[in-house]
Amino acid sequence: MKTLTKEMQATITPAMALDLLKDGNKRFGNNLKVNRNLLQQANETSDGQHPFAVILSCIDSRTSVELVFDQGLGDVFSVRIAGNIINEDILGSMEFGCKVAGAKIIVVLGHSKCGAIKGACDHLEMGNLTALLSKIQPAVYDEKTETENRNSSNDAFVEKVATLNVKRTVHAILERSPILKEMIATGEIGIVGGNHDIKTGEVSFYEDTLMINHPKLSALAR
Repeated sequence: MKTLTKEMQATITPAMALDLLKDGNKRFGNNLKVNRNLLQQANETSDGQHPFAVILSCIDSRTSVELVFDQGLGDVFSVRIAGNIINEDILGSMEFGCKVAGAKIIVVLGHSKCGAIKGACDHLEMGNLTALLSKIQPAVYDEKTETENRNSSNDAFVEKVATLNVKRTVHAILERSPILKEMIATGEIGIVGGNHDIKTGEVSFYEDTLMINHPKLSALAR
């Protein structure tokens, strides 16, 4: 697999970037990872990097996006934080990755059995974790379908909150970053949310979060 160059990155569209991730996840699920010379890639990216995607995921040890999407050195910007939440530092990192470094798609990736989501469902308070989990709480309150056992003992509740948390994060990126919103509106980049099943390795993307050449946003950019 060739190391991404600036010229190669320039030819990738947001839709192509998403397909690259989908294809990589299929390889991961089938245990057919591409043979890469990582030392060579380290050398070839030593003077510059040209990733095609920015992926916001959880710190969970089972959710390394380079592995889950079968990507090599220099292919993706990986932003990891418990519960895949955003703050101004993460938004700034995304703006750098897309506006400055040329990435073509942003992915917000949640995962099954997420400890941060469980903590938010249980209204856990502990040191600095309290402030982090408070950013997930709106998704907990938004979930209305589970009326009993609204805590981490209810697997269905946890997974529904995880889905809502991803979707809220996608919308928050648009609301809080005019730079990224404009880039999505003009078709320079795309954005999508998804879920990684830690048991099967499969990533499912939420179609209702996919914005690539989004007509409503495009109209606002005119």
